[in-house]
Amino acid sequence: MEPEAWRKELGNFLAARRREAVRSAYGLPLARGKDVGLRREEVAFLAAISVTWYTWLEQGRKVNPSREVLASLAAVLRLDAAGERYLFTPFGYAAPAPGPGTAETTGHVQRLLDAIDPNPALALEGNWDIVAWNQAYSELFPRVLEVSGAERNLLKLVFTDQAVRALLPDWDQTSAQFLAEFRAETGSRIQDARKASLVAGLLQSSPEFRTQWEAHGVRGFTPRTRSFNRPDGGTEVYEHHQLTLADAPSLKLIVYTPASPS
Repeated sequence: MEPEAWRKELGNFLAARRREAVRSAYGLPLARGKDVGLRREEVAFLAAISVTWYTWLEQGRKVNPSREVLASLAAVLRLDAAGERYLFTPFGYAAPAPGPGTAETTGHVQRLLDAIDPNPALALEGNWDIVAWNQAYSELFPRVLEVSGAERNLLKLVFTDQAVRALLPDWDQTSAQFLAEFRAETGSRIQDARKASLVAGLLQSSPEFRTQWEAHGVRGFTPRTRSFNRPDGGTEVYEHHQLTLADAPSLKLIVYTPASPS
């Protein structure tokens, strides 16, 4: 799409969201007897930008708003994650990081994980907190049932839990890969308090984590073969897959399928 065309399209998008806004939700009185629709002046005031600047955006003029201006408009117009991406991306900005999934989303994720059984599968939040899993995963990784709260974090378990370490015959390789992936995924979230607390705790409690963290390894996820020790002395081998949900991009699903014979 040509620049002029997408500017017009974004202007129409903003105007449409403005016209469908419910005035009482902003503490505003009815306008001409109606509770639906904001004036341009009201949007500009609520977003703390000039009326002229906002008008130019709606008219599709050649202006280059800052990320802060777009974030303010997204908040005022109460855009969802898809709307934020639609607004931010053409101007070269990444949309705000998605928040945690809703209870409804988590419920459908659990149903999906249960349907994947007997293949082990789990769901991780942005800082690798384990938020859902199926029975096959709890049998493969029993510690998920024995810890709770902030302790049920995959990165923390891998680096600090001896039972988990004993489960992984290739612990050195797995821990290094996990940490490099975690760093790549969370590197932009500098002000994330949960991430800061997790990293600070691991720097204190795990010399291996500290050594690897100071190496600044960064890697993207790649499907790979994973091995797990069994209590009877055998080994189970799986292919490790990662999926992202369209309706909950802050969650990622990890699915283990039986590895094909080499």
